Amino acid sequence: MLIETPICDFGWKAPAFSLSDFDGKVWTLEDVSGPNGTLIAYICNHCPYVKAIIGNLVADAERLQAVGIGVAAVMSNDYQHYSSDSPENMKLFSQENNFTFPYLIDESQEVAKAYDAVCTPDFFGFDTGLGLQYRGRLDASTAKVIPNAKRDLLEAMLGVAATGKGPRDQIASMGCSIKWK
Repeated sequence: MLIETPICDFGWKAPAFSLSDFDGKVWTLEDVSGPNGTLIAYICNHCPYVKAIIGNLVADAERLQAVGIGVAAVMSNDYQHYSSDSPENMKLFSQENNFTFPYLIDESQEVAKAYDAVCTPDFFGFDTGLGLQYRGRLDASTAKVIPNAKRDLLEAMLGVAATGKGPRDQIASMGCSIKWK
C-alpha cells in the first residue's frame, strides 16, 4: 500500500535507540550521530521504491558523511512474514549496494513506532542537537528513478550541516507501508 509521510515537525527530538545490525553489533543513536547532524533512513530490501532509489541514497549518504552527517538505515518490517527483509538478506542488500553506514534491525518495531515511521523509504534529518529539520523525500523518484531529479534530501541535509536548519518547504516521501506485526 502506497503511503506518504507526515510533514516535518521542526525541532522534534530524535528518540534514543539501541539496535543491532545483521551481524549482531549493537548501535545506539549516539554511535551513528555525526558532528553536523544525523540522518535516519527507514528502508527495507523488497520495497520497489527503496530499490529504485538505493543507488542515489548510498551516493548521497557518502556525500553527507563527508561533511559530518552521521547516517544509519533501519529496517522495521516483520521479516518473519516478509523473508526478503531477513537479516541475511539485509546483509546481502547492504553488500550489493555498498552501504557506508550501518543497516539496523528494529525487531520489536518499537523504534519505528517511536519515530512515527510509516513507510519505506522514510527519512528523518536531524541537526546537531538531534532536533528534526527534514522529513521529506530523497528526490522526485518513486518506484522508478527520475534522471537528474533535484536532490531534495541531499540539499536539505547539506543545509543542516552548514546552518543547522532544514528547508521550510519539504515534499513528503512516499513508499510502501511498514509491514507491522
